[in-house]
Amino acid sequence: MRLACLILALAAPLAAAAQSLSPLAGADGRIAEAWREAKLPKQKFPPTRYAIESVDGQRVLRMEAEGSYGNLVHELRAEPPGLALSWRWRVERFAEGADLRRKEGDDNAAKVCVFFDLPLARVPFLERQLLRFARSQTGEDLPAATVCYVWDRQIPAGTALANPYSRRMRYLVLRSGEPGRWHEERRDVAADFLRLFGDEATQAPPITGIGVGADADNTQGRSLAFLADVVLAR
Repeated sequence: MRLACLILALAAPLAAAAQSLSPLAGADGRIAEAWREAKLPKQKFPPTRYAIESVDGQRVLRMEAEGSYGNLVHELRAEPPGLALSWRWRVERFAEGADLRRKEGDDNAAKVCVFFDLPLARVPFLERQLLRFARSQTGEDLPAATVCYVWDRQIPAGTALANPYSRRMRYLVLRSGEPGRWHEERRDVAADFLRLFGDEATQAPPITGIGVGADADNTQGRSLAFLADVVLAR
């Protein structure tokens, strides 16, 4: 069931999906309603804390994980060719012991993820059966492919690797170390999908959602990061 829990906590159902990505901050100064909180089923440890606050004179999303797990997910439907995903982020503190190459270290101080509606026929047989089981258990049409952009404390930038729990989620490390500084990112989501899932598809399938978050449930550590200006546009 770890696979089902992992995908569900980062899932974006296909039904009633929006057609565009809303800002993280709503007009009332809180997290916009379009961004829903997603946690593990029957989660026993605390959820990651998210809040909109002012940093350097701008409203940004504060992401603080302390032995916790949880994401913010925005449902949408879009065709990826020509789409670019951009954002700004800053990590203040990494969870001690975090290492995305190991299950016991699989924690992120900051991640931005894209969910893809990859046809089930493209998924390797064993993983296809596990995904079917996860879908039957959750009652949701869980994404068959997820690309997560991460800022890691030590893995070199440019590294691509699979989540140690499931190859249905694959990481692309954009930043390594350097806490305390803002950085801007802009990614061609179709190109990145093919880089990470090119062994299973020759073109990027429809996007079903965007997720952002931080977690420290495996290391039981603490991390702090900020995220702003998440935009998906042509």
